[in-house]
Amino acid sequence: MNGHPDTCRDRRIVLWRHGQTAWNLERRFQGSTDIELTDEGLGQARRAARLLAALRPDAIIASDLKRTAVTAAQLASLTGLDVTHDEALRETFAGAWQGLTHDEIVRLYGEQYAAWKRGEPVRRGGGELETEVADRAAPVVERSADKLPDGGTLVVVSHGGTIRTTIGRLLGLAPRTWEALGGLSNCSWSVLGETARGWRLLEHNAGSLPEPVLGDDD
Repeated sequence: MNGHPDTCRDRRIVLWRHGQTAWNLERRFQGSTDIELTDEGLGQARRAARLLAALRPDAIIASDLKRTAVTAAQLASLTGLDVTHDEALRETFAGAWQGLTHDEIVRLYGEQYAAWKRGEPVRRGGGELETEVADRAAPVVERSADKLPDGGTLVVVSHGGTIRTTIGRLLGLAPRTWEALGGLSNCSWSVLGETARGWRLLEHNAGSLPEPVLGDDD
């Protein structure tokens, strides 16, 4: 998938996090739990969809969980595109952590939490490793991007953790550095652009349309 000078097709991947949920407000670890959007979350999705529709995407893929499916549906209704749902784009399964607040996780699983923050491979709550999330999600994104026309745009509607690991994998970053990418706000997105040397991060945690970068090396 990493491009070469004679095969760069100038494609873009927009990785869009779902809108707000009640568990987001409560700082509860959602993981693969199927939580719905709040009214505010639906409003966020509608506002963001109006912006993303201006990018004229060629395809939309999404996690099959309710919060991502409903978010994706807002863009689909504006573009007329169908949404391809794939469970491989779900958030990290985090076992016993799911449903716990941040403070509860730190109190009950402090050593595990600290090891994860240090960049060590940790099965949070007995769940998936971040590399395993990337193993399932990144190939789905790559296959979908391969189907784009030259200069085409793919929108991926997923979850904060899954988006971070997918970006890390597509950029070829070492897993222990993925946390450095930082989180995405609800209904914000990141943009990857194709270059002759592979994928490049163009925008991160954006809430407005990407602007061209002029003279970034001078």
